[in-house]
Amino acid sequence: MTLLITGLIIFLGMHSIHMLAPDFRQAGMQKLGTWGWKGIFAVISIVGFVLLVIGYGEARSTDPTWLWQSPAWMSHPVALLMIPAMILLVAAYVPGNRMKARIGHPMLLATKIWALAHLLANGGLHDLVLFGAFLAWAVADFIVSRKRDRAAGKTYPVAGVGRDITVVVLGLVLYGAFVAKLHVWLMGVVPIST
Repeated sequence: MTLLITGLIIFLGMHSIHMLAPDFRQAGMQKLGTWGWKGIFAVISIVGFVLLVIGYGEARSTDPTWLWQSPAWMSHPVALLMIPAMILLVAAYVPGNRMKARIGHPMLLATKIWALAHLLANGGLHDLVLFGAFLAWAVADFIVSRKRDRAAGKTYPVAGVGRDITVVVLGLVLYGAFVAKLHVWLMGVVPIST
């Protein structure tokens, strides 16, 4: 569990600098340049991510502590919740779509849905630590980011319905890939129990 917590602190800590220490971030960008800052940010984030993945795997497989047992049928509502999560994830990267224009930060909303859905389906202490940490971080970051956008009068442009269709189609394709192969390949878990 120590490795999981360490990875979470590093990964989510790096992703929280913009909301907890924006002056530090700005000073780092001025000192190192945008690409230098992004490079250091990426390397430290990857280290944190690798640690949390390894730590989660170890905590899951080595004498896990169970807090609750989700029924097998819970995988079906979780699978349904993951559809909008995948669409919102794609919306974060396709410029000019209405979801990004309306929500502002669709990846954070996707993270909240993902974390909540996985808390419903997984009742180990390691699950609570991992998904609970991501849920708390995403809620806080969403609030701070939306507030910052409103204060700055920031808006996100809309480029037409084609972008919206692209977001939905790519989100559904990504969802299908995870259900069919990727979730088992990456996590070793079948996402929908029969």
